[in-house]
Amino acid sequence: MSAARKRKRGVVVLGSTGSVGRNTLAVLRGLEPEFRVVGLSANRSWQLLLQQIEEFRPSRVALADGASADSLEEAVLPDGINLLLGRAGVEALASDAGADFVVLAISGGAAIPAAVSALKAGKTLALANKEVLVMAGEIVVNLAKTHGAKMVPIDSEHNAIHQLLRTGRRNEVRRIILTASGGPFHDWPESRLRKVTPEEALRHPTWRMGQQITINSATMINKAMEVVEAHWLFGLDPAQIEILVHPEAIVHSVVEFRDGACFAVLGPPDMRVPIQYALTGPRRVAAPHISMDLADVGSLTFKRPDFDKFPALSLGYKVLEEGGTSGAALCGANEAAVRKFIEGKIAFPDIVDLVKRIMDKHTAIPQPTVEQIVAVSRWSGREVERLV
Repeated sequence: MSAARKRKRGVVVLGSTGSVGRNTLAVLRGLEPEFRVVGLSANRSWQLLLQQIEEFRPSRVALADGASADSLEEAVLPDGINLLLGRAGVEALASDAGADFVVLAISGGAAIPAAVSALKAGKTLALANKEVLVMAGEIVVNLAKTHGAKMVPIDSEHNAIHQLLRTGRRNEVRRIILTASGGPFHDWPESRLRKVTPEEALRHPTWRMGQQITINSATMINKAMEVVEAHWLFGLDPAQIEILVHPEAIVHSVVEFRDGACFAVLGPPDMRVPIQYALTGPRRVAAPHISMDLADVGSLTFKRPDFDKFPALSLGYKVLEEGGTSGAALCGANEAAVRKFIEGKIAFPDIVDLVKRIMDKHTAIPQPTVEQIVAVSRWSGREVERLV
């Protein structure tokens, strides 16, 4: 075996203390002979970050929040650890010379500068963040092409499509089907939705995720974002992207080819599966701790989504139709509206209603800069604050 083959591939995990970040480190424990963690970042969770530092011994770490960084320094970092501070530190870590892979598990539009930094450095960007492509899809796709970088999706739906497209040529695809668990309310009557509490919305029946993503699943705005992601990741027209509700969350996506053959990825609702494939694909590396018994699953159900009960589903297609900064308006407004719902200041259906109102008010800026995207996202968040 050559020296190049023996060299461990370096991984930076941005957002290592969140749900996806922790699952990524769990995967990397099993891949230790092949990969090494060279960088970790967090926002405020410095205690957990310190535990991760002591286990994985990266050469560089970053903390976005200044006060948390002070606490981490006072806790005494192990020798040889270089601490980077603030958003600039996270961006610097994203382009770390020792990294082959950058796992982007930071939520929200705040992840865009780090994504840009990684792609400009020619890294393989393992993307768990939806907002990067929804807000800045054209920019990051062009950056990847210009700098010879790659983007590999970690979301289970897009990771499944990424795998399935290996079974045929891109021009042979008739359509893709994004499956949606439907969240906790897919079978509730519309009349009950105004009485939904934050506690109910945060009890996802299948997946375990952070607050923002869990609420996005309940409103199904996450699926609207995934429509936009699929367009940018796979070069598909909006008419080729469909949604089906699949409560069991066993079928992660379907690709139908023009000869009528349909291929699907089935697997347990466990984020470690797509994370591992993002790092090792197209090779299949043993993961003995992950398995599924189809007899225990029993039956699989599929049904068409109710666009009237869940109007968020149409917003992804609206973003693709309008282009420009429309995705930034959606994401900024949604983030602010979800926060208001969790605080008990608006009802559950008001989340999507506010997002639609902000998007209708916004005139999209074509071919925007990152600065313009960030400005629109902030404006839409302020508009939600003003309306509430």
